Amino acid sequence: MKRRVLYGVANYEEIVADNGYFVDKTSYIPLLESIKNPVFLRPRRFGKSLWCRIIECYYSVRLKDRFDELFGRTWIGKNPTPLRNACLVLHLDFSIVEVGRDLGIIERSLNRICNRKMGSLMKAYKEWFKEVPAMQSEQTASDTLSFILQHIEDDSLPPLYVIIDEYDNFANQLITSRQDHLYRRLTADDSFLKTFFKALKEGQKTGAIANVFITGVLPITMDELASGFNIARFITLDEEFEAMLGFTQTEVDRLLDAVYEDYDIPSSTRSVVDSIIRNHYNGYHFVNPTGEPVYNPTLLLHFLFDFCRYKEVPEFLTDLNLRTDLSWVRRITSAHEGSTEEFVDHLMLHNSIRYNRDFWSSKFDMSQFFDKSFFPISFFYLGMLTLGEDFQMKLPNLNMRKIFTEYFNELHHIDVSTRYADMMKAFLEKPDIAALFAGYWKEYVSQLPEAIFRQVNENFYRTTFFELGAIHDHWYRRPLMLLFVKIDYPRNPPTSHPP
Repeated sequence: MKRRVLYGVANYEEIVADNGYFVDKTSYIPLLESIKNPVFLRPRRFGKSLWCRIIECYYSVRLKDRFDELFGRTWIGKNPTPLRNACLVLHLDFSIVEVGRDLGIIERSLNRICNRKMGSLMKAYKEWFKEVPAMQSEQTASDTLSFILQHIEDDSLPPLYVIIDEYDNFANQLITSRQDHLYRRLTADDSFLKTFFKALKEGQKTGAIANVFITGVLPITMDELASGFNIARFITLDEEFEAMLGFTQTEVDRLLDAVYEDYDIPSSTRSVVDSIIRNHYNGYHFVNPTGEPVYNPTLLLHFLFDFCRYKEVPEFLTDLNLRTDLSWVRRITSAHEGSTEEFVDHLMLHNSIRYNRDFWSSKFDMSQFFDKSFFPISFFYLGMLTLGEDFQMKLPNLNMRKIFTEYFNELHHIDVSTRYADMMKAFLEKPDIAALFAGYWKEYVSQLPEAIFRQVNENFYRTTFFELGAIHDHWYRRPLMLLFVKIDYPRNPPTSHPP
């Protein structure tokens, strides 16, 4: 049966059942076992939820009889560890915790979500939990967790493996909406959240918990919870785990080999597709700026989903969900007057920004997150910037350049919606790159503020010229896309502002 591109699917069992393409990362499982309470942070849409589900399937004693079905073709299936299918698994997803203007709303939502999952756990593992107590509406998640851990300890049950996906999601919403008072109460010593993590820590002490694996985006909340869960080990900036999520070039090459074979796509298009996806989805360095970069896996699958259906390069290369990242830029930089324009303009002109190596760590607090000098670090964790050489950070690829170009145009009130139809149609009929660039100079560059125009350079041309075409990609699509990487942009622009 032909394999399928299952875009947006985070259920590992569904991928196996539906014969979906799968990049095998299971060789990292033994590495994770060697670390107690690992915390692994990555930007949105980097496959964290799928990885959590894979871990759940691997350790759950309930899925022991399905091990060969689920993992027979994987690395870990051929090299299982002693903990294979040896644990009760509690998999929590904090991204669905409701956020309101009252801390009680958050507490009730978290208790309800956690209690529901723990109640389901006791029912799923009913051969060990002979009696499942009725959940009281006022019962806290900490109390329920403590009950389960005590039961495991008293009756010598299989240990509990805890997975917390998007641990910081609801806390981040408080941070970015500047509800500082609620955030501080959420992370106070007597808060319900810190009490829950203290219960996890206690379970580790008694041996009732085998391990706790935590994912998220930002380290802020975990840093604030340190006194309640100071046993966490950050592996986000550990080079050994840099490619645990995100696809390497070798993995992408193998994936494309399979796609081309399964869907009988002409090999003559391969070099073009390789170039397009490399420029749009690759380029992320999370630890070593000189090492091999990784692709954003979800965005690549977004491309392949349509590519397999139509056997041609998709019309739209940017996932619309990615554009919500603009809200992060606005919220973070708006804390300082004039900082938004300064930050965005600098990246547009130079595609690099210095960062303080001393700030580059897995722990920082909320006040630092909004500090102007901390912007590069904040955007690094959000996946908008990546490590470059010489203590610089940069935009990782064309997808992210597109996001920042959109914001640049918005900030400087540049019209990109009504002035380009004729020249784009003319280019489609007669691909004349010189004429197209002349039109771009007249219609786009003429709108630039004088202060920006005096600084324009090759990087600016590349970014804005490509974005101009991308807006109208139902006209230009592949012709301009392919020429983009070959254009010899003027290194010494005219000194006069176009009329």
